[in-house]
Amino acid sequence: MARTKKGKKIFVLDTSVIIYEHNSIMNFDEHDVGIPITVLEELDNFKKGNDTKNFEAREFIRLINKLADGKMLHEWNSLNGNSKGKFKVLMSTNSSVDANKVFAEEKPDHRILNAALQLQEEIKDKNVILISKDINLRLKAKSLGLPAEDYSTGKVKNVNSLYSGKMVSDGISPDMINELYSTGACAPEEILGEERPKKNAYYILKSGRKSILAHFNPFSDSIEHVEKRSVYGIKPRNAEQTFAINAILNPEIKLVTMQGIAGTGKTLIALAAALEQKRNFKQIYLARPIVPLSNKDIGYLPGDIKSKLNPYMEPLWDNLKFIQNQYNETDKEFIKLTEMVNQEKLVITPLAYIRGRSLSNIIFIVDEAQNLTPHEVKTIITRAGENTKIIFTGDIYQIDTPYLDSQSNGLSYLIDRVKNHDLYAHITLEKGERSELANLANELL
Repeated sequence: MARTKKGKKIFVLDTSVIIYEHNSIMNFDEHDVGIPITVLEELDNFKKGNDTKNFEAREFIRLINKLADGKMLHEWNSLNGNSKGKFKVLMSTNSSVDANKVFAEEKPDHRILNAALQLQEEIKDKNVILISKDINLRLKAKSLGLPAEDYSTGKVKNVNSLYSGKMVSDGISPDMINELYSTGACAPEEILGEERPKKNAYYILKSGRKSILAHFNPFSDSIEHVEKRSVYGIKPRNAEQTFAINAILNPEIKLVTMQGIAGTGKTLIALAAALEQKRNFKQIYLARPIVPLSNKDIGYLPGDIKSKLNPYMEPLWDNLKFIQNQYNETDKEFIKLTEMVNQEKLVITPLAYIRGRSLSNIIFIVDEAQNLTPHEVKTIITRAGENTKIIFTGDIYQIDTPYLDSQSNGLSYLIDRVKNHDLYAHITLEKGERSELANLANELL
């Protein structure tokens, strides 16, 4: 193992880091940053398009152009400010160890490795470390004696202790539970003592066999009884679904996240609760990111754009049909749903189709949010205008994109960073309610 050198380091960034966060170059404190010329070549291929990676590529190119300001990029230049290090574009890839030959294939990843390896040979007094979101590239780097790390900015340290939004308190006085049932609210210290509840936290309060569902309201500074409530024909089947409905229906909560495995009812509950309050909003948007199979662009699929997108949107339509089928075709609720779709009061769409729009007076449900980066999540929330509620749903352990994981995806990041805020509520759905067979698969397979 190479001996660790103290002091400044040089971090060499892979393309995957740039398209994850375009300003990542600014997040290495006093250390220097190298950008292989191959990365710029790959970004040139990414700059056209409407996906997030295209946006990130364009923004990074603009940032580098601004930082250069007439300077030569093959030389070390300041990253602005005395607290920052320097950066340069690594032009040569002629290291003594040729990754192309070692791995018997000519490819951009190997040229990036060669650029970092040559820098390691040239600069002996600093540690050269490859930074990549691509775990396989990191493994290749380590096999060649080159230290490699994931890009850690925005990563949640321990997802196993990620905020669940729900607490269970045993040993509550039965008189206190009876009082909460009768009055509907009480001061938090009467139940929790000196423990200060997180804002919009949910509770299952127990006294033997007797229990009650409750919510801490930060605006009234009180613990309030949460009643089970059906929404647009959908009845909650467990405490967590009841809490989720309560959060979505609460007009004071503007941002809701729901995390849970497949079959826990995340999307169904979000859509049904949104429909329940449709009169309060101009539109309901239900969107999800498009994650093509085998990471190929949807252009590979046959047919027009609608045909290409239908397979990705079908699960969302399935949830809408399930809600509609709670009623007869002659019922006003059934007819109203059809009208809402026809009049675009209810819109099911790929997430990319609403990028750049101002989200005012709508309920916006983002499904499969675990496939978004932290930057994408931030971008969506910053589009929120007046009278907008945003709901993110997803399973942080079911990532479909190659450069995200349970720690670095946007949903985990959001839950970790925004917990304990007046406008935010989160609930982790734990119990699968799709079917006994689905539960069997989740538990044993």
